[in-house]
Amino acid sequence: QPVVEAVESCRVNDDATVILTTPQGETFDEALTLELLDELRDKGELIFICGHYKGIDERARELVVNREVSVGDYVLTGGELPALIIADAVVRRLDGVLGNSDSADNDSFTELRAGGLDCQWYTKPPEYRGLQVPEVLLSGHHAKIEKWRGEQAELRTKERRPELVNKPGSAKE
Repeated sequence: QPVVEAVESCRVNDDATVILTTPQGETFDEALTLELLDELRDKGELIFICGHYKGIDERARELVVNREVSVGDYVLTGGELPALIIADAVVRRLDGVLGNSDSADNDSFTELRAGGLDCQWYTKPPEYRGLQVPEVLLSGHHAKIEKWRGEQAELRTKERRPELVNKPGSAKE
């Protein structure tokens, strides 16, 4: 009763996306992030229900939940941390949240990275404790820098997450 009535009292739209964080849900990934972003834009709200220990009463799930999402194949004591993970991934994709929208578009798992990992990034100074920033990044030649980043992202993906190379749905397929 309290879960159902809480959702009903805070829901603005009857068709609001109500997400139950649960190990039994669909696995959260970048594609689901973008789906939920579209739902947030369309409906104006995402509502999270965070069960604790064994979850929530099944009747509440049947009455108000329309998405079940898991952040991985493990169990936590509650759904609060998964809700924060999902919310953070979705909110950072809203216009104006990041200083530069390109930052989100060229991260790991994005279309630009063909579903693979991002490249390494460097800040100042150009040399620190004997380690140098790659010369191409200091060149100011934007096309060469982007080419290098793409190559490095591919190498990193092959080395660290080979299962992501040419996976179904990737841009490299």
